[in-house]
Amino acid sequence: MKLIVGLGNPGKEYENTRHNVGFNIIDKYLENKNINISKSKFDGIYYEYSFNNEKIIFLKPQKYMNLSGEVVKKYVDYFKIDIENILIIHDDLDQELGKIKLKQNSSSGGHNGIKNIELNLKTKNYKRLKIGISNNKFIDTKDFVLGKFNENERKIIDKTIDVCLNIIDDFFILDFNKLMNKYN
Repeated sequence: MKLIVGLGNPGKEYENTRHNVGFNIIDKYLENKNINISKSKFDGIYYEYSFNNEKIIFLKPQKYMNLSGEVVKKYVDYFKIDIENILIIHDDLDQELGKIKLKQNSSSGGHNGIKNIELNLKTKNYKRLKIGISNNKFIDTKDFVLGKFNENERKIIDKTIDVCLNIIDDFFILDFNKLMNKYN
């Protein structure tokens, strides 16, 4: 069993913000696969999918970003998911807009959602798909990540999301080192 987690903040006011790019990728993947039956449990919305007879859980935590790990931990425990079968999808301020980076066992880079996941799972040895959102040093970080993409940025992110859909499909079949070599 695999767990694919898209990070974001719940609520209409956070839709399509830079911080919610993880939610956007999950939503687009589910839409493309015609998976529209959601369930709710442990402060999360989740979707079940089967790929090559393996159960896949797609999760969108419904606590704020800095508490995402509490939700992820409950799903890991309940569904008995191995850490090696977790992929966390999130925004990254330190990468240029639209840049994709697959990582495993790396630092949070100051990302509060990732810090909370590490705290709750007591490891950082899960897999991550980081989506570059750039950074604007002239805007407070909190305001920047909670801001929406402008029209030109949205075009770049939409293309990035399309690539991420392929990455998710390949995550189900490729060794993670091969996946990193293919997309990094």
